[in-house]
Amino acid sequence: MSNWIDACSTDEIDEEDVMRFDHDGRTFAIYHSPDGEFFATDGLCSHEKVHLAGGLVMDYMIECPKHNGQFDYRTGEAMRAPVCVNLRTYPVKVEGERVLIQVA
Repeated sequence: MSNWIDACSTDEIDEEDVMRFDHDGRTFAIYHSPDGEFFATDGLCSHEKVHLAGGLVMDYMIECPKHNGQFDYRTGEAMRAPVCVNLRTYPVKVEGERVLIQVA
């Protein structure tokens, strides 16, 4: 059974930016790509559990604010050391002006 959660409004995140979203004791990161799409990943870096919402977004990459490791937020793939464990990604859909993520 799918569980879609209303995370935010589409206008809450500028293009090429990220925001933190907490739900049910978990932290997620919601991204607004340069082509207008929305993506979601775990909200904590897989390296030292730092909140990714404090990081720098460039194109399709999120850079962890602590050690500058980078992930492709579309796939969760770890792209630059010291991160080596991928982020979990979550399906996203937009309904009207709302961004929803699917969590298990």
